[in-house]
Amino acid sequence: MKHIYIIGVGLIGGSFARDMREQFPKATLVGIDTNAGHIEQALALGLIDSQGDLDQLTTADLVALAVPVDTAVSLLPTVLDKVGENTIVIDMGSTKAAICAGVATHPNRRNFLACHPIAGTEFSGPSAALTGLYKGKTQIVCEVEKTAFKLQERALALFKNMGMRLRYMDPESHDKHIAYMSHLSHISAFMLGKTVIEKEKNERDIFDMAGSGFASTVRLAKSNPVTWTSIFAQNKENILETLDEYIDNLQHFKSLMAQDNFEDVYKEMENTNHIKSILNGLEQ
Repeated sequence: MKHIYIIGVGLIGGSFARDMREQFPKATLVGIDTNAGHIEQALALGLIDSQGDLDQLTTADLVALAVPVDTAVSLLPTVLDKVGENTIVIDMGSTKAAICAGVATHPNRRNFLACHPIAGTEFSGPSAALTGLYKGKTQIVCEVEKTAFKLQERALALFKNMGMRLRYMDPESHDKHIAYMSHLSHISAFMLGKTVIEKEKNERDIFDMAGSGFASTVRLAKSNPVTWTSIFAQNKENILETLDEYIDNLQHFKSLMAQDNFEDVYKEMENTNHIKSILNGLEQ
């Protein structure tokens, strides 16, 4: 590849740029971002070689769209209007149904591959970008059959070279599953953080008494609210369903406590311990 365009040069786009720099050292990496500060940082950090604009996309071999999901839905049709015949366009958003539906009838739909890398941290911006962020992570690919074969083949080979595992899924199933596996955990972290902040008015007490359990549980509450508000809005129905089930479980646990039924409290936790074997299997 000679010309790679990254639209959105924050954590996700910047980390992708770092990996592209390693895979294609002779390629020109061009950044597009509405945040001028992000462009300045990305240039200073060597994530990109220059700033570009959408009118230059005809020369792109690859375009990676790494922007909030609401922006991606509105921007992708314009990106597809601009690209050349041999340009592969990927997105990296946490919701898939809306973006796939938005370009279903676009004349250049064949140039687009809908993706969701299951990777990230609680930090944001170009300075948070990491080399190897995607290594060992899962790349979910949706509607692969709607992407031109020669273009999907190029993108899938790139993901494999990055060390990613590939998983194929339809957009609706993706959004339903990810509501449980990602979106719910972020809401839990935000609301745990809110509860503690409201109850513990003394910030020094929070700092001194926060153990590793609290820190790891609330870590996601440091995530960018702009990113996550757009995700929650797009996946609203699935998230509401997961919240109903989660709240039911919390209410049940609370009722066991209120009844001094600690035998069943123990059983609830013991049964849930099975999650260890599942997650240990994923790490192997």
